[in-house]
Amino acid sequence: MYETDWLKNEADLIGAALALGARTVPGWSEEEEQLALKGATSRLNKRSTDGLIREIQSGHDPLGSAFSQIRSPQCRRPLGATYTPEAIVSAMVRWAERQDAAPVRIIDAGAGSARFLLAAGGRLKCSQLIGVELDALAAMLARANLAACGFAARSLVLVENYLSTVLTPTAGATLFIGNPPYVRHHQIPLNWKIWLRSKAKQLGYDASQLSGMHVYFFLATALKSRPGDFGVFVTAAEWLDVNYGRLLRELFLNELGGTSLTVIEPTAQPFEGTAATAAVATFQIGSRLQRIGVSRVAATKMLVDLSGGQQIHRGRLESQVRWSHLMRTRQPIPGGFVELGELCRVHRGQVTGANDVWIAGEHSQSLPSSVLFRTVTRARELFRADGVLRDSACLRDVIDLPADLDSLAEDDKRTVLRFLRYAKEAGAASGYIARNRKAWWCVGLRSPAPVLATYMARRPPAFVRNLVGARHLNIAHGLYPREELSAATLDSLAKFLSAGVSVSEGRTYAGGLTKFEPREMERLIVPSPALLQSTVSQ
Repeated sequence: MYETDWLKNEADLIGAALALGARTVPGWSEEEEQLALKGATSRLNKRSTDGLIREIQSGHDPLGSAFSQIRSPQCRRPLGATYTPEAIVSAMVRWAERQDAAPVRIIDAGAGSARFLLAAGGRLKCSQLIGVELDALAAMLARANLAACGFAARSLVLVENYLSTVLTPTAGATLFIGNPPYVRHHQIPLNWKIWLRSKAKQLGYDASQLSGMHVYFFLATALKSRPGDFGVFVTAAEWLDVNYGRLLRELFLNELGGTSLTVIEPTAQPFEGTAATAAVATFQIGSRLQRIGVSRVAATKMLVDLSGGQQIHRGRLESQVRWSHLMRTRQPIPGGFVELGELCRVHRGQVTGANDVWIAGEHSQSLPSSVLFRTVTRARELFRADGVLRDSACLRDVIDLPADLDSLAEDDKRTVLRFLRYAKEAGAASGYIARNRKAWWCVGLRSPAPVLATYMARRPPAFVRNLVGARHLNIAHGLYPREELSAATLDSLAKFLSAGVSVSEGRTYAGGLTKFEPREMERLIVPSPALLQSTVSQ
């Protein structure tokens, strides 16, 4: 591959883009003209220019790669600039090429360095190529790539926000393709959050202000598209399950006309520098398929046919609030094995509503020991236990008062009432959790679970035998046997789960966090009690 070590800063990138003919691509903006001044002193010799052109025409993106090195992930995060690997781009373009109607134009929303337009331009030779990119430097690189491939005459790059882009009507089909930027909700300006809710309401939907920017791009596409248009987007997969993803799921089933979903496991590292699961969604505007293809792949090289996979009835998608488990092909349960839910109920720990008040400390030293309970309050306490929690000295106490304070001894009650005056002044009585309790001061810890499990981390869960009778807060799940299991059997169960559960069995969010909801954990396959007991006897 062509070496680009000499592209050391943004001025070098700008100089390279100008030398490759970035200005020849229509849509040149004032922002780019201002940037061009920074690259005026950069001079490429013909050999360097020819080398870049050969590399770009071979299907690579040396400018985009250099951009990702020069700008750190922290710098790129506000605009959600995560560039898509070649294998994913190729699979998405192949899907588009196989559709019945050849598009008259191809729109890449959040174009970056135009990886999708370059791949599509080579396969769909009669389509206009339109890139929309808010970052002027990235837009300049997109122009340079398009010019190097000879696509300048049929290209247009717009330096603007895709949400406000106005598309002119066209007589033929439009292909929407790309990787909508992943920007977390707290980085999205209020005016765009108002836009999201207003536009969603026009279509009859509610929109959460916790939505990431990729949801905005799907909504904008639903508003800009017309029947006969089609598209394929790749995003982080969390929208399949989280509450704010409801709008996107509704759009996929209805206005967008979703046709297939393919999940890429985090082990494949679909997005460079992250451990996130990706989802590729295909759609045909105006369609309403009764069966939608769903699949899950462990590596990007397995992205052969985005239309394939298991065909599931749309009614299942319509009736379920979480979708990622539908992409898993459930293997037949081996003889002697069962789902964990057959043996144990899985319950998340209690929410205090105000940890700074209800986790004991200097403010609660006078309270009687009868209302203090050793509790797992941090996931790292389970990770450090190395499979067995033998000593409670590393744990903190949680204050759990009875709902009926009259059940306390008179001296203890006076002490507790003094503490409750402090707690009330600290706001512990006014939070949502407290207001929805029978008694605002009663945390209501669950009884000790014989096995405790972490459920959210950038690694598989830790399953820990709870030998000290510790309670647990909502940073952990408790496994409660449905029928009595011996201590040895519980030991064997915890060891099996610790060794046998992988992150692929949970839901992985952008950033690499994998989460197991209680019902998801109950679907884990484990040995039956008889098999566990035989393991113990061996």
